[in-house]
Amino acid sequence: MAEKKGLSSGAYGDVPGKDYIPYVSTKDAMPEITFVSIIFGCIFAIIFGAANTYLGLRVGMTIAAGIPAAILSTTILKGLFKRNNILEANMIQAMASMGESLAGGLIFILPAVIVLGMELKLTTIIVVSLFGGLLGILFVIPLRKYLTVEEHGKLVYPEGMATAEVLVNSSAGGAGFKHMMTGLVGGGIYKFLSGGFQFWVESPVWTIKPFHGTIFGIDAMASLLGVGYIVGIEIAMYMFAGALVANFALVPLIKYFGSGVTTALFPSSKVIAEMSAGEISKFYVKYIGAGAVAAGGLISIAKSMPTIIKSFNSALSGIKVNDGNSKDEDLPITWVIAGSILVFVLCWIMPKTVGTGWLGALLGIICAFFFAVVSARIVGLIGTSNNPISGMTIASLLFIAGILKIANVIGDKGMLAAIIAASIVCVATAIAGGVAQSLKANFIVGGTPKKIEIGMFISVAASCAVIGAVILMLHANYGIGSDKVPAPQANMMAMVVQGVMSGKLPWTLVISGMTLAVMCELMGIPVLPFALGLYLPINLSSGVLIGGILRVLVEKKFKKNDEALKTHNEKGVLTASGLVAGDALIGILIAIIAGFGWDKQVAIGVKLFPTLAANPWTAAVFLLIFSIGFYRYTVKE
Repeated sequence: MAEKKGLSSGAYGDVPGKDYIPYVSTKDAMPEITFVSIIFGCIFAIIFGAANTYLGLRVGMTIAAGIPAAILSTTILKGLFKRNNILEANMIQAMASMGESLAGGLIFILPAVIVLGMELKLTTIIVVSLFGGLLGILFVIPLRKYLTVEEHGKLVYPEGMATAEVLVNSSAGGAGFKHMMTGLVGGGIYKFLSGGFQFWVESPVWTIKPFHGTIFGIDAMASLLGVGYIVGIEIAMYMFAGALVANFALVPLIKYFGSGVTTALFPSSKVIAEMSAGEISKFYVKYIGAGAVAAGGLISIAKSMPTIIKSFNSALSGIKVNDGNSKDEDLPITWVIAGSILVFVLCWIMPKTVGTGWLGALLGIICAFFFAVVSARIVGLIGTSNNPISGMTIASLLFIAGILKIANVIGDKGMLAAIIAASIVCVATAIAGGVAQSLKANFIVGGTPKKIEIGMFISVAASCAVIGAVILMLHANYGIGSDKVPAPQANMMAMVVQGVMSGKLPWTLVISGMTLAVMCELMGIPVLPFALGLYLPINLSSGVLIGGILRVLVEKKFKKNDEALKTHNEKGVLTASGLVAGDALIGILIAIIAGFGWDKQVAIGVKLFPTLAANPWTAAVFLLIFSIGFYRYTVKE
């Protein structure tokens, strides 16, 4: 294939989709499904899936894998195998993105089974992953030509286009790989010094005794610094604002007004006067935050409803556009029908592994189809990062749990069935968004849809067991719902299904949180970042804020040079992505060490310098040094 400098203007819609000539034309025969592409695609899916599982359960956020994987795959193919096959690289990044999408779909709701006090088995996680992943991929297939070809230039698919740009820009591979690896190594070393050797505490906390014992803390973690830099100062400030309201308004007010109450107030069994700030946050503010998060998801759905209805109608009408000429491009439509029937039957006949019953399975497939279609089109407008998956999952959970209760499928059996069915929906919705982005990049660079679709399901199958093992390992060592693994969305989903099935939630607190969410919406404040700050410990939000501040400093330094600003911001984002991956992967390693009971032997910091290691200011100093190092590396020419 002759060398090209970049994408043509037609890639962005200057010509109709049917007239667009891909970067690799049909005249150029290049291998896509190769031993190398499948192996590295599965490896990257596992790595990004495991890292996002750790990060999502810890912070409630995930990071996109497509662009970093495109950079890594391009560099590896050119560096190790001395070949420049863009379609192989495209296959690898598409498969890698499935690991991230699967992790997001699983951690948002499935750990709610643990929160509800029931056993979550690895086999259940694997089955939910396979069923939801299969539906998410299959339900996009009938719409693929319509979404990527007929709507070319109308649906932007921002991550898909960015990935395509990276793939065709071979020069981006070397520098990008270096920055990512620098971040990965730096974040990994920092994590092991703090979490493994324990030279300093990871979550330093300061108690403000004169103000009702309110606490302030910072999670001195490389991953949060990286997340803050990636999401930017605006989102970081909204999260921190929510944390300030929770810790410096709600906690002191509850302590102030409740100090004279002589009886315990539900849901706590302890009188408020004897409760610490942390206990007040756990038993009262947590429910206010959950109400805000739930309302935020529903508000995002309500605001997106015109787009959702239009997307659904347009996407369904787009099925008619796919005529017989495309039969060799996608997997056959019969696979879509057969796959749906297979998932329904297996859910029905596997009560011990799935437990949805025929009704839960049917409701799950209906919701999965609707929201997968919505997700596939809506990400073309607003991107995967802004896809309201949590809101769609809440809506699905409310619908499924409500119908099951009407059908008298209640108690633990009903809650488990609702959670599992909604988990399949959540995975399908998350996967569908990632699939749509990858199919857009695939259309731009000239890959074969059928081969990409097969590769993506292979990566889902390859990564599901590892992601499930990470979930269960984190629960075994730290406990899902604990301060170290708060799993915010899963906790909130557990509250939702409990509320529908039993009505025993402290609705006054939940509705108060929903009111705060409505207030934010009326004031023009993004609800979900604020609600997450309200729900999560202040340590997390302050850690993210530091990353946001570093991005502001970088942007301020290069504000008079647009080209330099773009270059150094990309360098910072790639390095920050490496920080997140390095922190998460070493965090998983530390959890494995703890699982074998070796954590005390490794923790030499608390043995050699116990007072210094326990001092919160030690952690603050090391975080400051690390932040300065990150900033200097990012702005370095």
